[in-house]
Amino acid sequence: MKIPVIAIFDIGKTNKKLFLFDEDYKIVFERSARFIETKDEDGDACENLESLRLSVFDSLHEVLRNKQFDIKAINFSTYGASLVYVDELGKPLAPLYNYLKAYPQALQNEFYATYGGEEAVAVKTASPVLGSLNSGMQFYRIKHEKPELFEKIKYALHLPQYMSSIITGKMHSDITSIGCHTNFWDFEKNDYHAWVYQEGLAQKLAPIFPGDGVMQSTFPSENYLTGVGLHDSSAALIPYIESFKEPFILLSTGTWCISLNPFNSQSLTKAELDKDCLCYLSYQGKPIKASRVFSGFEHEQEVKRIVEHFGTNAGKYKTIKLSLPTIQRYLPDQNLAAYFDGLPDDYFNFANTDLQGFVDDEEAYHNLIFTLVFKQYKSTQLVLKNTSVKRIFVDGGFSKNQIFMNLLAMVFPEIEVYAASMAQATSMGAAVAIHKHWNTKPLPTDMIALKLFVSPVKN
Repeated sequence: MKIPVIAIFDIGKTNKKLFLFDEDYKIVFERSARFIETKDEDGDACENLESLRLSVFDSLHEVLRNKQFDIKAINFSTYGASLVYVDELGKPLAPLYNYLKAYPQALQNEFYATYGGEEAVAVKTASPVLGSLNSGMQFYRIKHEKPELFEKIKYALHLPQYMSSIITGKMHSDITSIGCHTNFWDFEKNDYHAWVYQEGLAQKLAPIFPGDGVMQSTFPSENYLTGVGLHDSSAALIPYIESFKEPFILLSTGTWCISLNPFNSQSLTKAELDKDCLCYLSYQGKPIKASRVFSGFEHEQEVKRIVEHFGTNAGKYKTIKLSLPTIQRYLPDQNLAAYFDGLPDDYFNFANTDLQGFVDDEEAYHNLIFTLVFKQYKSTQLVLKNTSVKRIFVDGGFSKNQIFMNLLAMVFPEIEVYAASMAQATSMGAAVAIHKHWNTKPLPTDMIALKLFVSPVKN
C-alpha cells in the first residue's frame, strides 16, 4: 500500500531540500543538495538556476521511481527578494541576481526623488530602503540599465513562483512574495504602488494566484496538484496561524531574529521603519507586522571571541544552563522590562565589552545573552505594543538556549513564553497551505511541540 504524500521543495540560500510529508505531517523522505554558485555578467555570485531546475526534476523522478509513495501534491517554499525574468515560454532571460548585489546610489536617488522620497515610499510599501533587497528595485534597475532585456521580459517571477512554473507551465505571482519588503505593494490601497504602473512594470508581473490554491502540473505526464509557491518567512508562520487562534507573536530565530505579529494591523510608522520594522503579507493577504534584529549573527561572532579569550570549546554554549547567581549580577532591582524601557536602544553592545572584566567564560556568556535579550525586547516591543498578544512562540536556534528563554520569560512576565519546535517549519507551512486539496485528514493537533518557560525570579 503506497503512502499518500505531499512533496515540498524548500530552497534556501545554502541548502536545497526535498521533503515528503505523509497525511499526519510526519517527514517520511528527505533529500538535500548544495550547488556551486555561478556569476552574473558583473562577476557577482548568484544562484545557478539551471542546476536548481534540473535538481527539481531529478528529485521528482527519484521519488516517482520509489514504489513506497503516492505523490498527491507539490509545493515550494524559497527565500525571497529574488526575481527570475522569463520569456513567454517561461525560460529565464537573465541570471538570478543576488539580493545582496550592490545597488547604484544614483539610480536609487533618482527613483525616490521621482516617487515622493524615501519616507513616503517606505511607509506606503512597508519596505525599509534596502537597495537590491527590495526586489522591486531590481526590476526598476533592469528597466533603466538594460532596456533591451526589459523589452523581452514577459514576466518577472519571484523565485517560489518560478519554481512552481517549471512544474505547472503556468506563470503567476503570489501575495507572500509581493508583500515582503519589495517596494511593489501599497499596503494602504491593497494594490501595486502607483510607481509600478507608471514604470510599466505592472503588466510584466504575472496574475496573482491564491497561496492556498492549486493548479495541475504538466510534469512528467501525470497531473499533480501544485501550489503557487510561498515566501519562506510567511510559510513558516502558517502552521501557527492554523493551530492557534488566540493572538500570538512568532519569534523566528536564526541569523536574523524576526518577531512576526499576525494580530497587528496598525500601519507602519516612519519611526518603526527606521528601526527595521516591515510588513509581510500572509498567504491569505493579511498584513503581518514584523521587526528584526541581527542577533544570531552577533551571537556567532561573540561566541568566537569568548572561545578565543578563555580557551574554551564553542560546543559548550549549546547546552549551558542558566546560573541564577551569575545572571543576578546584571539584573536591576526594578522590574526588568521597566529597566529596559528606560534605556536607549543602543545602550548595550557586547562587541565593545572588554572580556578581561569577566571572572570566567560563563559569566561572559551570560552577559552576552543578557544584552541580546535586551535587543530582542526592544525589537519585539515594536510589533507587540497596543495588541492583545498573550503568547510568544520562539522557534529556531535560540529556542534551545536556556538562558535566552528564561530571560525572555522574565522580561515578558504578563505573556506566556514558549519554546516551539516543529520539524521544518517553512516546508510544513507550504504543505499546510494547500492541506484541503490533498489531505483527507484533519490538521493534526501535535504539529508543534511547546515548552513553557516561566520567569526564574520574581521581579
